[in-house]
Amino acid sequence: MPVILSIETSTSVCSCALSRDGVLLATRENFQGQSHASLLGRFVHEIMNFVREQHLTIDAIAVSSGPGSYTGLRIGVSEAKGLSYGLGVPLIALPTPRIMASMMQEKVDADTLLAPLIDARRMEVYATFYNQNLETIRATAADIVNEESYADILATNKVLFFGNGAEKCKVALKHPHAQFIDHVHPLASGMISLAEQAFAAGDFVDTAYFEPFYLKEFVATVPRNKVF
Repeated sequence: MPVILSIETSTSVCSCALSRDGVLLATRENFQGQSHASLLGRFVHEIMNFVREQHLTIDAIAVSSGPGSYTGLRIGVSEAKGLSYGLGVPLIALPTPRIMASMMQEKVDADTLLAPLIDARRMEVYATFYNQNLETIRATAADIVNEESYADILATNKVLFFGNGAEKCKVALKHPHAQFIDHVHPLASGMISLAEQAFAAGDFVDTAYFEPFYLKEFVATVPRNKVF
């Protein structure tokens, strides 16, 4: 009965969760955004206190691996790697789109594809397409959204779009096969099943060398009023 601590910080939502044998034991979530650096450490501290109070032993750390917010991913992965190293337990990395798709599996039938969309700024999204069994139909890519986006996929499939990038598609895509659900965020509590599957399969990453899947290079911008 593995005890797994999961961390998700790829978007504006910061969350972590503790599970044992597929059952959620504790979770912490914040939907306010832009506070991951201060919140995640506190969330983990509170859950570790719970672990000690319940006389539990953590068997693995799971982390959402991206793509998503560069800063958010860096914070989450750094925390996860530190815990993995400090506790001497393996590290599990789960693709963020797959986490989101697993959370929506029961919302679709076998004829509908799952399309988690993660905001990549401007009119761009990180998009992945899965079938109901979470088999990848189209790998994650950075797409510029317009009225012709995903026309080939929509021509032959109903598609459920969701995630913080879906609003851009909702405005642009008017195809009758395009469906949308609002307010879907990747959450640590949604990682439990995938984390347990990875643990059972021994699907771990190297704690020392693992890096998030950023997909695009980070580009720093200089404020317009910056004085040199």
